[in-house]
Amino acid sequence: MAMSQAAYKVEQAIGHDTNATTAQDVTNPANSPAYADPSGETMKALVWLGKNSVSVVETNKPRLIEPTDVILKVTGSTVCGSDLHLLHGTVVELQKGDILGHEFCGVVDSVGSAVSKVSAGERVVASFQIACGECYYCKKKLSSQCERTNANTLENAMYGGRTAGMFGYSHFTGGFAGGQAEYVRVPFGEVNLLKIPDAVPDEKALYLSDVLATSWNCVVDTGVEKGDVVAIWGGGPIGQMCADFAFYHGAARVIVVDQNWRLEFIQKHNPKVEVLDYSALKKGESVTSKLKEMCDGRGPDVALECVAGEYAKGWAHYFELMLGMETDTSEIVNEMITSVRNFGRCGITGVYVGFTNHFNIGSLMERGIRLIGNGQAPVQLYWEQLLELIQSGDIDPMKMLSHRVRLEEIDTIYYKFEKKEDGMQKVFVETKFSQPACAGSPELKIYEKGGMAALENKAKRMAIDV
Repeated sequence: MAMSQAAYKVEQAIGHDTNATTAQDVTNPANSPAYADPSGETMKALVWLGKNSVSVVETNKPRLIEPTDVILKVTGSTVCGSDLHLLHGTVVELQKGDILGHEFCGVVDSVGSAVSKVSAGERVVASFQIACGECYYCKKKLSSQCERTNANTLENAMYGGRTAGMFGYSHFTGGFAGGQAEYVRVPFGEVNLLKIPDAVPDEKALYLSDVLATSWNCVVDTGVEKGDVVAIWGGGPIGQMCADFAFYHGAARVIVVDQNWRLEFIQKHNPKVEVLDYSALKKGESVTSKLKEMCDGRGPDVALECVAGEYAKGWAHYFELMLGMETDTSEIVNEMITSVRNFGRCGITGVYVGFTNHFNIGSLMERGIRLIGNGQAPVQLYWEQLLELIQSGDIDPMKMLSHRVRLEEIDTIYYKFEKKEDGMQKVFVETKFSQPACAGSPELKIYEKGGMAALENKAKRMAIDV
């Protein structure tokens, strides 16, 4: 398929193989007029300014670069726990001014000349990973492992293989602008967009972008079976939906390991869930010993990790992370390995990006534990089935939803989400293009900006060219 002259010039300027991948490194359309809409229209977008600093800025609306592109008016986005890794700067190859956000839905604004399956005005949700639709993995619906949409050589060297490009998740994953903005460019739009039926509101469809597929994949890929006892590390939105999906697949019991109000939240929405508050353990007790006690001395059949490896629980890992001696801690994975019964199964869904120390490989080998990296969930393998389950009422994504906020305050939401303030679970971020809230959606909450953090962010915004 021929590439437009404008797209060809952009590709040549970027310096990537135009036959191997879509246009890369366009996370901030303000960096070059070639990426900006020729109308001169601007938009609000959340950008990364440096470690622990994000802010909403005014930047250029993106343009169509390739014939297969679609430009969306974003009508809903959210903040994911994995976004905090970006906030903290632990994902490599972030650049100041990069637009964040990998979960979003919207209305089609314009389409490239090769696009015929979606049209202006249609409601759609985007897959958080970007697939070409034609490579070995895409033909198997394993969209997260697309071979053509991430030309990053560092990732290929670190992991021994490529993974798909991702929206708003640094140049390590291809360098694509994210959807925490008023507009977003979607490469291979016919592949990476799913039409939303009129009867399904954005507040439900949005989560097909990531969290629902990620939770579903965690459960089915780890192999939860009828009668299993399942322990889940993390009571956030992923852990909550994993609990629901584990029961859906026949689990006899589900135990969620976490602390604070999250345990109350998850039990309120699913009273069958048992909880283990690790902050309330007595002297001499551990998560492993308590789970063994709760499960006839043997431990659960399955352990699901829905937290991620960035958070140190002990001093050794704290200092090793600070000194750059590891990127992720092994503590939670070790807890899972020692907690499950012999020949138990452990699935890792939380984001781990590099290397870890003190891994308990002895227990893994000697007790026959199956440790499964669930990978970035192949959204397109599951999203049609999950949409049908939403339509039938078998799953309700809105049970995760605790807040409705405006895009203008999403930088404030990042900091509150990080601190687990205001009982915040999943948020729905509306834009000027959003429809009125659907029935059951939380009321819009306005957050005031101000204080030292706002002043620091303003100073950093003035220091970069956005």
